Amino acid sequence: MITALELGLIYAIMALGVYLTFRILNFPDLTVDGSFTSGAATAAILITNGVNPFLATAAAFVVGCVAGLITGLLHTKGNINGLLAGILTMIGLYSINLRIMGGANVPLLGQDTAISALRGVVGVGWTSVLALAAVAVVFKLIMDWYLHTDNGLALQATGDNEQMIRSFAVSTDRQKIVGLMLSNGLVGISGAVVAQHQGFADIGMGIGLILVGLASVIVGQAIFGTRSVFQATLAVVLGAVIYRLAIQFALNLGLNPNDMKLMSAVLVVAALLLPQWRGFAKLTRRRKGRSALTAAAEATLTSDAAAGAGKKGA
Repeated sequence: MITALELGLIYAIMALGVYLTFRILNFPDLTVDGSFTSGAATAAILITNGVNPFLATAAAFVVGCVAGLITGLLHTKGNINGLLAGILTMIGLYSINLRIMGGANVPLLGQDTAISALRGVVGVGWTSVLALAAVAVVFKLIMDWYLHTDNGLALQATGDNEQMIRSFAVSTDRQKIVGLMLSNGLVGISGAVVAQHQGFADIGMGIGLILVGLASVIVGQAIFGTRSVFQATLAVVLGAVIYRLAIQFALNLGLNPNDMKLMSAVLVVAALLLPQWRGFAKLTRRRKGRSALTAAAEATLTSDAAAGAGKKGA
């Protein structure tokens, strides 16, 4: 349970990156499978060479950004389909990651890592979970802030209506490149922290990760909604935790670990089909209706209070 919560909160950083491309930029980025391993490989090899683990994690962010930059340039300057550009970068990163690690696996046992430093301060158990939750919330709030800046609003507009935002003299190519860089930078950080949490970096740890990211985003937003950026990013973080708890629950029931990818696919399909079910749609409309009534009641009370204050003043 504790381990599942910790992993869910660490993977939430990756899910925020997938949310940035999948929901905000409307870009099917498959670079994630490669950039996650690149972040893990970079952090692992730097830590084993004596670099501070927090600097190594920051380096993983830079490497992830470079991976996103390559995909962005292939798509915007090379006119390569976005899906194919991501696949090409992901395939290329497989060989690069092997070069970085010098093999298929880099153990971190006995090394000072960011996770061991965290546990040295807050201990293990629920305090460790709370500390990782605070870290995930910080990343979430930074993303909320960024998406409300001018550049973040341009990024959202690029995903919503590319032709419209281009008519306002905004470079959509630059927005796509920036979005891909930030997304894969977050994925790189998540890969680095996961490697430090599990005690090794492996060449296969990123395979199928895009499905995990999509499951976190889709499941979270299907349950908690997407009415605002704050709510949507919170749903992504909670979705990552719920996904990891579902995996842990399935393992406790005795499912074969080899079937986890199949279970992830079933979760995504269920999250995509559930909103189309009539009963779920009625429940969503009823919830929105209650929210509208509550807002109207609050507005009425506020106006009455203001009117009362005006009469007293007269």
